[in-house]
Parts: sequence; C-alpha cells; structure tokens
Amino acid sequence: MYSQKRGLENRAILVLTLLVLVGSWVGAASGQDSTNSASVSKPALPDSAEPAKSELPPPPDTAPPRVADVHPESFVIGVEDVLNINVWKEQEMSRAVPVRPDGMISLPLIGEIKAAGLTPIQLQDQISASLKKLMADPQVTVIVVEVRSLTFNVVGQVMKPGDYPLTRRMTVLDAIAMAGGFQPFAKQKKVYVLRTSADGKQVRLPFNYKEVIKGKHSDENIELQPRDTVVIP
Repeated sequence: MYSQKRGLENRAILVLTLLVLVGSWVGAASGQDSTNSASVSKPALPDSAEPAKSELPPPPDTAPPRVADVHPESFVIGVEDVLNINVWKEQEMSRAVPVRPDGMISLPLIGEIKAAGLTPIQLQDQISASLKKLMADPQVTVIVVEVRSLTFNVVGQVMKPGDYPLTRRMTVLDAIAMAGGFQPFAKQKKVYVLRTSADGKQVRLPFNYKEVIKGKHSDENIELQPRDTVVIP
C-alpha cells in the first residue's frame, strides 16, 4: 500500500516537471519569433546610403550688366546718361536719375539742376553747394552708371549687333571686333558708316574690310563718333 502511494507521488512530480519544461520552451520560441518579425519590419539602411538630390535646371544665360568705364575728372556728362546721386546719410536724396533731353536732372529739395556738359566731379560740387543751404557739410558722390550719350550702333551681318559705349577711341575695325566679327554671308567689301552731320544730314562713309586689312585705304578706318552706325550688309 505504501509503495503504491509512493509511486503515484513520483509520477505527479514527473508530470509537473514536464509541464514546466514545455512552458519554458514555448515562451522562448514565441520571443524569438517576435524578435525576428521586428527585424524584418525595420530593415537597416547601409551607411553609404545618401538622400536623393533634386536636379535643378541650369540658370539661364544672362548677360552681365554693362558698367560705364569713365573717369569722373574728365568724362563729360551728356543727354540720356544715367547718374547715381548719393548723399551720405540722406537716403531720400540718393537715387539714380537720367539726364533729360534738355540736359537737366531733378533732385528732391534742390529741384532742377543742369548736368549735361559737366564732369561728375563738377556736378557733385554743384549739388553740394546747393545742399549747404539746407544741411551742414553734405557729402555728395556722382557716378555715371550707364553711358547713353556716347554710344555707337553696329547693325547687320555681325555676331552681336547692338549699341556699344564709346568711352575711348574706337575705329570701324574695333567696332566690328567688339560686335563679334562677321557672319558667314556678310559683304565685307561693302561695309559703311552712317553719320549725322551738324546740319542734320546723314552721310554715308564707305569701308572696304578686305582692302583695309591688307594695309590699303587705311583712311577708311575712321574714328567713330557718338551716334555713328556701322552697317554690315
């Protein structure tokens, strides 16, 4: 009787031990599955991965603004030139103004003042003298930002036709070179310069490029004057 009871107790202990082992194994398997699923849902990125760069269109080709190459002590301001008037610590007085056809410009407080025929240094002295009646020790600077009075035109069969500043000595050959040279079908022997004389009449001055570059008819390579037009047919 005693040995039978003892055998039942041993079987019960064995069953409990098996249940504990089975439970531990099931829990470990479940934890491993969850870890694997987590690693699959969040794939690791390689260290060398870089964000994609947006491709922007290249900037358009724009020509740089033309700046007047003038000497303030010697350049004579003309009609249609654009001047930058700067009065130190007076923002309302500082501005860019064009020279009107009558040679005058308009400034606040001062009103009308003649600019054509003066150098930038002479004009800033006149503006300073006028402002001394209104303020103490005005500091004025006059800069020619665009030359329109001293220009010439190149038209016709050249690479870059247009108007150009005439701020230094310039011949017909210089003008053609500045305009980028001839186009393929330009009539190089029939170039001419249109010039308006003092009486308002238009004069046509011939220029044979083929002969001039050979050293012939050098008198045709004339020095350009303001408002001349070089025509390349």
